[in-house]
Amino acid sequence: MSYIHRLIESNIKSILNTFPSLAITGPRQSGKSTLLINVLPDHNYITLDDPLTREQALSDPRFLLDTAGEKAIIDEIQLAPQLLSYAKMNIDARREQKGKYVFTGSQQFAMIKNLGDSLAGRIALLELLPFSVAEKKTTLPLQTTLEYFIHACLRGSFPELVVNQSLDTTIWYGSYLQPYLERDIRSIYNVGDLRHFQRFMQLLAGRVAQVLNLSGFANDLGISVPTVKKWLSILEACRIVYLLPPYYNNLGKRVTKAPKIYFLDCGLVCYLTGIKDEEHLIKGPMAGALFENFCVQETVKLFCNKAAFPRLFYLRTNNNLEIDLLIEKSLGSIVPVEIKFHKTPNMAMGSNLQRFRKTFSGLDIDPGLIVSLVDKETLLGPDIAALPFDEYLQKVEDLISGKNGAADDA
Repeated sequence: MSYIHRLIESNIKSILNTFPSLAITGPRQSGKSTLLINVLPDHNYITLDDPLTREQALSDPRFLLDTAGEKAIIDEIQLAPQLLSYAKMNIDARREQKGKYVFTGSQQFAMIKNLGDSLAGRIALLELLPFSVAEKKTTLPLQTTLEYFIHACLRGSFPELVVNQSLDTTIWYGSYLQPYLERDIRSIYNVGDLRHFQRFMQLLAGRVAQVLNLSGFANDLGISVPTVKKWLSILEACRIVYLLPPYYNNLGKRVTKAPKIYFLDCGLVCYLTGIKDEEHLIKGPMAGALFENFCVQETVKLFCNKAAFPRLFYLRTNNNLEIDLLIEKSLGSIVPVEIKFHKTPNMAMGSNLQRFRKTFSGLDIDPGLIVSLVDKETLLGPDIAALPFDEYLQKVEDLISGKNGAADDA
């Protein structure tokens, strides 16, 4: 099975020429191990998923690192975070050596805290999400926005599903969730009732692209709001969901301040909501929300692949003005984006963008973009353009290009 190159590869190589160590986070099965084994053949690969190796890391961490070689990839570091203190000592003993250790992990928040505590100033961070559209196109005959969307929903973006077309997606997602729930959720976060937790995931999937209502979830599941917050933080830490924050910089009390909920893989949303065929997907009640989820997930991937922090927001005011996505540029200006599951452009599609510009005239607002199913860019006004997905991504890439060529220190 041939290796599919990832867009993040150039950043990995650049960082390892600058920093003593690198950490790559991302959800399970996003391709972290495959990426590093192919890109860094001179690094010794050690996985803490192996029970014997993990036991050695816990009982004799110094010996494990001393026998790892000059350069090592240590997979799933969150399973033995004690190794980081010994890695720090080895790095400090030869501070001039670059690219000595590369760590991977599937629990972002806890991992970043451990890395920051142990290796501050000695490590860079990157995040690898499942395949982006651009990565899929290198191996699949996908050409239009609609084809990208359908594939993302019915096939998903996890590498194994993309590469191996013979796999049944329903079986694969079921197999993906079960060990994920059994091991990561229960053992690491001590969640008691996994059935309630899985029901929580299904409820979240049915409400993608909606403003988060914690008390509503608590009432539906018969659990407390603090428990909902804890469960949500677990899914966010494991990069299953993405919380899009509201934009309320200097806007006072006129705006909604709860985040919107998205998943980082549309295929998982369709699995959890039972959407299995193209007709149900395109003509069903979730089509618009799923297309919005698709556009947001791909925007986040683009930022991550460029090693850039995603300054992404949404806006909803108390008088029902909503902008699906606001991309904040480095100098404080913002690019407003509307997401429409429509193929025929019309002036009404830009009404919220026009209203936004008038209502918040004091903001530095770039021309508005409408991501849709159109075949080519169509101007809908002096400051509004409807775009197919490829052209939208190119504009976002141009926006962040050259601004952040390396990851931030932990």
